[in-house]
Amino acid sequence: MENAIELHHITKRFGSIVANRDVSLSVRKGEILSLLGENGSGKTTLMNMIAGIYYPDGGLITVNGKSVEIRSPKDAYALGIGMVHQHFKLIDVFTAAENIALVLDKHEKYDLKAIKKKAHAICDRYAFDIDLDQKVYEMSVSQKQTLEIIKMLYRGAQILILDEPTAVLTPQETNRLFAVMRNMKADGKSVIIITHKLHEVMAISDRVSILRKGSYVGTVETKDASEALLTEMMVGKKVALNIDRPEPHDRHLRLSVHNLSVTNAEGVKVLDGVTFDAFSGEILGIAGISGNGQKELLESIAGLQATDPGSSVMYFPDDDRDSTAEQLIGKSPKDIRDMGVHLSFVPEDRLGMGLVGSMDMVDNMMLKSYGEGHSPIANRRAPRQLAEQIKDELGVVTPSISTPVSRLSGGNVQKVLVGREIAASPTVLMTAYAVRGLDINTSYTIYHLLNEQKEKGVAILYVGEDLDVLVDLCDRILVLCGGKNNGIVEGRKTTKEEVGLLMTRLQQEGGIA
Repeated sequence: MENAIELHHITKRFGSIVANRDVSLSVRKGEILSLLGENGSGKTTLMNMIAGIYYPDGGLITVNGKSVEIRSPKDAYALGIGMVHQHFKLIDVFTAAENIALVLDKHEKYDLKAIKKKAHAICDRYAFDIDLDQKVYEMSVSQKQTLEIIKMLYRGAQILILDEPTAVLTPQETNRLFAVMRNMKADGKSVIIITHKLHEVMAISDRVSILRKGSYVGTVETKDASEALLTEMMVGKKVALNIDRPEPHDRHLRLSVHNLSVTNAEGVKVLDGVTFDAFSGEILGIAGISGNGQKELLESIAGLQATDPGSSVMYFPDDDRDSTAEQLIGKSPKDIRDMGVHLSFVPEDRLGMGLVGSMDMVDNMMLKSYGEGHSPIANRRAPRQLAEQIKDELGVVTPSISTPVSRLSGGNVQKVLVGREIAASPTVLMTAYAVRGLDINTSYTIYHLLNEQKEKGVAILYVGEDLDVLVDLCDRILVLCGGKNNGIVEGRKTTKEEVGLLMTRLQQEGGIA
């Protein structure tokens, strides 16, 4: 099969850091190639050079057998290369069609009617489902991603690069995306997918190329591969792909949530009368299609979200329902901390809410402890030790702990955030998509850390998107649908099919609606 693009001995440095070292690989016409590697292994950097965002310090790129220089995204577009990034490049107040118009060449005439006609043809050809007159701010994440792909195809892309395309998609949305990718492959296009989800790699790709610490390890035919083999190639050693789930012991009530409701600024009730208990020494999973109240649920408990009258979150500090309970509703995060409640929260928004991007690891560690001192001079010794500990134990890839966290890859930012929150010795630990963007090895490290916290008696609320992990890791799973509690199932007895059904079909009296 003829190659669409070939990389020959590509090297890229950032100061003293070698992001890619002598990488050579090829992508065939009409194939789906998965690019695997641990966080910081250089996957996105390598693809950014194909897309014209970075220029290699050494090596050669050929497209359709001809040597090319790609010095800008414009050069990449001209060669039929398009990349859909994790963070979309869309204008919220524009419609889908108006965003597509932004990719027009400066010599092309702006004719919205003609743009829509061509875009409709693309949608029909590849089975995209999108309203071209819908504003971007009204779209779901899946719809925005679809729009980005249409933009690339509109520009005539023959080679498409998708960076973590399923990170925020539901299983149903992922299946629709994969169907579109297969249609593009059948049309002779080449698709490169950067992902950490091995089961998706096995399901969608023809071949898999692996990077480790910036270097090329090898390429294997997916039909000849296994998850264990791919993990070993990524990490350089065998990794047990089994999630432990110790039985809860000394299980005591920690949180009692009753009639928790949240109405957003548009007057929509995004959380509607949710009631449940969370226990120490237990992992309570929270499942639901994105936007069904998971974010508001955790933020309400953490004191970050205004709730409707009648909402209640009672915290039991002494492992006893009859002990003096504390009401968390109406309290700010500082109030909750001053009450002696040790609550750690890994939010969905890593850099917007969890960490300060312009600060380094040490300063971000200090955000949890700066209020404890009695001196105008901040003590940086303990935060520095903690930063070094997290860097070593979770394998944070960074030039140094003094590097601003915004310069780290998304997965390494997540490691810093999760490590800091777990190190705070919480009694309640809430995580929203704790392993999103993490490689398989680090993901299993996080699962192990969560189980360690569970065995220490911590009550854990785990919002996750991977149903296989939810079923294997959690003791119980609360399923949200339409902002309501649609059922709580036992992790050891349920199936991902049962959870998926509860996510999509709201229970009513007498059965499922």
